[in-house]
Amino acid sequence: MQHAVRDTQSALGQSNGGIAGDQHAALDDHAVATWQVVREKLRAEFGATAYRYWLEPVALMAVEAGVARLGAPTRAMRDWVTQHYLDRIQKFWHAEDSDVHFVEINIVSGATAQNDASASSSSSTKSTSANATTARAKSARTSHSPENNTVVSAPSQSNGSGRTAIASMSDDGISAALDPRYTFDNFVLGKPNEFAYAAARRLAEAESVPFNPLFLYGGVGLGKTHLMHAIAWHIRRTQPHRTVIYLSAEKFMYRFIRALRDKNTVDFKDQFRSVDVLMVDDVQFISGKDSTQEEFFHTFNALVDQGRQIIVSADKSPSDLEDIEERLRSRLGSGLVADIHATTYELRLGILEAKAERQGVELPQRVMEFLAHKITANVRELEGALNRVIAHSQLVGREIGLEMVQDILHDVLRASERRVSIEEIQKRVAEHFNIKVSDMHSARRARAVARPRQVAMYLSKQLTTHSLPEIGRKFGGRDHTTVMHAVRKIEELHGTDPSLCEDIDLLRRMLES
Repeated sequence: MQHAVRDTQSALGQSNGGIAGDQHAALDDHAVATWQVVREKLRAEFGATAYRYWLEPVALMAVEAGVARLGAPTRAMRDWVTQHYLDRIQKFWHAEDSDVHFVEINIVSGATAQNDASASSSSSTKSTSANATTARAKSARTSHSPENNTVVSAPSQSNGSGRTAIASMSDDGISAALDPRYTFDNFVLGKPNEFAYAAARRLAEAESVPFNPLFLYGGVGLGKTHLMHAIAWHIRRTQPHRTVIYLSAEKFMYRFIRALRDKNTVDFKDQFRSVDVLMVDDVQFISGKDSTQEEFFHTFNALVDQGRQIIVSADKSPSDLEDIEERLRSRLGSGLVADIHATTYELRLGILEAKAERQGVELPQRVMEFLAHKITANVRELEGALNRVIAHSQLVGREIGLEMVQDILHDVLRASERRVSIEEIQKRVAEHFNIKVSDMHSARRARAVARPRQVAMYLSKQLTTHSLPEIGRKFGGRDHTTVMHAVRKIEELHGTDPSLCEDIDLLRRMLES
């Protein structure tokens, strides 16, 4: 069993019974048969729903040196399977093949398992079609981009469970992976997001540039990233000859810094200025970063002048972005600006119904209404609560009911009762210390500004569910290590500085009241 994966980052094409397409011929019959037995045992133990949602998309990549290597298409799936199923997979595998002592699960772009039904007589026809599509995409990439470093693969393949395979990424990792769940078909439409959805759909279906740029903005977890992924999926499927790059503004900055360090800015410019569609998520991250803004501005102009499409997202409208050069702010607002409002009860209920149906789970109407009423912050948190309830029901075997939901989600429900925003914290702290709210985002390091800013970061960590990087972005695009330092500093001073301790306690009471 010495069959290593040659290139886990390539598009793997159609698979057969959970065997990655390119690897099926490389793995021996014993490894393939063992994996099929393990899969059947997992299906029997955890049930068809859990198997279909979490385990079926996992593909066998290689078996070598006593290690079975599996591939999951997304980080979230890899983490969930590792946490909840890896021990059983390893036990089942060792029972069938005592030479295998470990099972390893990696994130493999393009790896997704096809369900057992895909081994029907029509699979050869589908495989031929998929290979032809992949060949056309590769040909288009070679002819369109001399350096062959952008993404063009169309996600035209679908596995038996209806989950679209992740398109392959470029070798140097310019573009981020796309989530196969984020398509137009899976987007739940409502009053708060209908304009942004219509704009995204129009742009994705257009062969020319209808408006440039498309600027999507709204709060955390309201669907900006979903729409951007949906646009990319649609373009890659219907126009595979077009090159598409999707990445965060943070990654754009890091690649630019690396190009400066390596004295390789010419290649950097060629990579980003030769694409057909450039999609940049969370552009507010480059606030206050003058050099990155300068490069992004010139990249923006170069693409617009060539008639190439640009799509940008942020948490605020262009006019409200702080520490962004006026000329760049003007450019960002020169196309179509579409906002996504906070969800309504009806939209949240529709999202829950759609998600439950997609996962093949029947939820009592009272439970869905309860969740839609109680969890109002954003769609991401709502989906997380639903996944938590479903997972608990499947793993523990407990029937889903109102009492069970209240028990499982007690922490989420308690946090939802009184939710404090980072913006509210910044405003309260600024008022208390008699500074401007804009100082929270500025680069000023004077003690009279820096200490209140650290207090605001500390309270943001204590009173909100935001991650350190998210908090940093709200404070002028600062790095998460800056937030970490601020939190530790205030924790130290909290025990040694009685005056600061009183200030923090007073602010906490005001914010929680």
